[in-house]
Amino acid sequence: MRVTRWDFAPGAETGFHRHGWYYVVVPVHDGTLHIEFPDGSKAEAALTAGVAYQRPAGIEHNVINGGTAPLSFVETELKALPG
Repeated sequence: MRVTRWDFAPGAETGFHRHGWYYVVVPVHDGTLHIEFPDGSKAEAALTAGVAYQRPAGIEHNVINGGTAPLSFVETELKALPG
């Protein structure tokens, strides 16, 4: 597995990227993400500190800190799934 802490200033973005592995995200702060997808669609996600969420491998998106405060989260990527 690989564990990374990401810190974003308001308005900062990841740039488009594809997740090669299943991953789990644990927000450090409450906040709002604006998410852009390659087909032009968009979504918004409310983050709550300490409340984890997961996504499968293959997700492609650009993630933007849509709030007015810095935002941090810890991402754990699983290079192989058990079993």
